[in-house]
Amino acid sequence: MIKFLQQPAYLPAQTGPEADARYKSLRWQVFIGAFIGYAGFYLVRKNLSLAIPFMEPLGFHKAELGFVLGVNAAAYALSKFLMGSVSDRSNARVFLPLGLILSALAMAFMIVPIHYIGSDNKALAILVMGILNALVGWFNGMGWPPCGRVMTHWFSVSERGTMMSIWNCAHNVGGGLVGLMATYGAIWFGSWFFGAHTELYFMIGTFAFPAAVAILIAILAFMLLRDTPQSCGLQSIEAWKNDYPKNYSEKHEERLSTKDIFFKYVLNNKFLWFIALANAFVYMVRYGCLDWAPTLLTEKGIDIKSMGWAYSLYEFAAIPGTIICGWLSDKVFNGRRALPTMIFMALVAVFVVLYWVFIDNITVVMICLIGIGFFIYGPVMLIGVQALDLAPKNASGTAAGLTGFFGYFFGTFLLANWCLGWVAQSFGWNITFGMLLAACFLAILFMGFTYKEEQYLVKKK
Repeated sequence: MIKFLQQPAYLPAQTGPEADARYKSLRWQVFIGAFIGYAGFYLVRKNLSLAIPFMEPLGFHKAELGFVLGVNAAAYALSKFLMGSVSDRSNARVFLPLGLILSALAMAFMIVPIHYIGSDNKALAILVMGILNALVGWFNGMGWPPCGRVMTHWFSVSERGTMMSIWNCAHNVGGGLVGLMATYGAIWFGSWFFGAHTELYFMIGTFAFPAAVAILIAILAFMLLRDTPQSCGLQSIEAWKNDYPKNYSEKHEERLSTKDIFFKYVLNNKFLWFIALANAFVYMVRYGCLDWAPTLLTEKGIDIKSMGWAYSLYEFAAIPGTIICGWLSDKVFNGRRALPTMIFMALVAVFVVLYWVFIDNITVVMICLIGIGFFIYGPVMLIGVQALDLAPKNASGTAAGLTGFFGYFFGTFLLANWCLGWVAQSFGWNITFGMLLAACFLAILFMGFTYKEEQYLVKKK
């Protein structure tokens, strides 16, 4: 392990009122650091999807841009899995800001292939664009694992669903803000760089402005984050809260080897594989709707401001939906994640059908995007929480990485970006919506296989 990434040593645990007050204070400090840090990653994540409608007049086409968009998801999928293992053995305080700064720099340089290489040298432009977007995806994979790590170390199993649901809204805040940044960044700063060439303003709002803000957020996250309670001279969260999950062992507090993480606690867990498959189809719906909404709305005659707001409302609608879903999983379903995930995915399917049927009615389409955003992110969050529940804390990054790999490589790269992009261009939007509806039902099916495993939580309650 590189020295500056090494985990800080555990200090002798303090107890008593003073330690309790310090524990409570640090928990909120770490939570805020994880929240704003992860929101920062979404300022420099899927920005290309916002740029696609404005790149077609410059000579770039949906199919090839869909592939470039998908490369980001493929790199993110691999990174989230592999870097999740690195994260399990790294200092989260350093690991997360490093990934965010590198993501921001790669995103800012996306202007180079679009403008300075251009469609006159399309093969080279697409190659450079693909490499940069892959780097964005790879460095973004350094965001979720350290956040999952600190959340499992600072919050116990009985409160994790609620706290993770609130934290998970970070990506909706970041994802929602990037739509507005793309719109207003182009208006505010586009003329500084491109003068009267208004057709190029989108690059400043979409790539450069969010990247600059993300770097500032990385610095703030470093100031707030801490790795584990034990590294701050405090007890483990289970001991402090007297709240122990199923099959808990003191060995779970020890630093595990890469071999044990992969082969003892992750790859041989069949329930992790079930939720990983479910995650692939949840992500197909999530990004199938989100990534292609700007293109679809632009084709229907929506202007740049309305398109930016539609993209943002999809994300912002997720905030109350995610919190409600997490609260329900803790308080109503006693810590079970499968059943609320299945219910929310069924409601997503309803809005997908309405979106499909009323595709020419812009008002209904906007309402459906808000509805899908409200319900889809609860399952996205709960699958991540379920992965954390099913593995020891020191293997949490790898467990979440496995489900993330399926979500981003199969669900996003292959299905949502590449496959749906090709289907939309070749066969139109009807077949595309049929595939999204099928994905909803497959997600429900695979989550159903984990339902019985979680029934011990009801008996425990």
